Amino acid sequence: MKALVTGCAGFIASHLTERLLEAGHTVVGVDCFNDNYGRAQKLLNLRQVGDTGSFEFVPIDLARGDLVELTADCDVVFHLAAEPGVRSSWGVRYEKYLQNNVLATQHLLDAVKERDDVRFVYASSSSVYGDAELRPTPEEAPTQPLSPYGQTKLSAEHLCQLYRQNYGNDIAILRYFTVYGPRHRPDMAFHIFCRAALESRPITIFGDGRQSRDFTFVEDVVAATVSAASAPLDELRIYNVGGGTPTSLREALETIGRISGRRLDVHYLDREHGDVKNTAADTTRAREQLGFSPQTSLEDGLLAEFEWLSELVQPPPAV
Repeated sequence: MKALVTGCAGFIASHLTERLLEAGHTVVGVDCFNDNYGRAQKLLNLRQVGDTGSFEFVPIDLARGDLVELTADCDVVFHLAAEPGVRSSWGVRYEKYLQNNVLATQHLLDAVKERDDVRFVYASSSSVYGDAELRPTPEEAPTQPLSPYGQTKLSAEHLCQLYRQNYGNDIAILRYFTVYGPRHRPDMAFHIFCRAALESRPITIFGDGRQSRDFTFVEDVVAATVSAASAPLDELRIYNVGGGTPTSLREALETIGRISGRRLDVHYLDREHGDVKNTAADTTRAREQLGFSPQTSLEDGLLAEFEWLSELVQPPPAV
């Protein structure tokens, strides 16, 4: 299989790229190194694949130009590139969300619209549900995003549906639920919490800490994503990908405290706009059709992330 992986230098896509290469596939990786976080970390994410002969890196902005040549001989397009983040999607950065989440998706879909031999796997988000009334939340639940980020991810899903309806494209959509693990983006909660523990700094929580998330380890997400490339599809399918054990932030902080062996200094502030209260995925469809079965407990996953960060962060000097 020859796969195109967009956002290949990012958190999840770099893990996906490695998994595909380890399985013997050829990968074309695309990334434009947008400014949501530092280029240095993204380059580190790619260090395991940089010298692999089956990997080709293409530095390109998907929102600009014709992508037909880029996708011409690919069997699968894994579209993970995006402008991430709920809180930063308000205000002046919204144009970047439109460009990188909506326009880039449209350009990719347009590049493969005449092809019936390519599978398009789109990485969406649980943010499309907003504050879902039904939990665990099935794929048929109403989509009511609470943030501009969630709105742009849902708009990209609608584009996928339009191309399926008009051109018959072979498309699977995965709605990821709060992914974490090694290479976590520096703006994400567990990265912030683990780094604060390592550096003996205070932690700020927006809300009372009782809000819960269906935390999902990155390698489990990658397994579902790879399966979506070959699962039999007779129509466009949407799959929830969640860890299966919703946990409150307070419980997660207790786990990080145990792992780090330190007492965490936690401060609570008002909940921010766009933050949902609770998430929980109904993964029945993914289990039945993708063979999805999360293998990593939250404690084991947090330990993996903490150990990864420990190698990057210099501890504070002893007093």
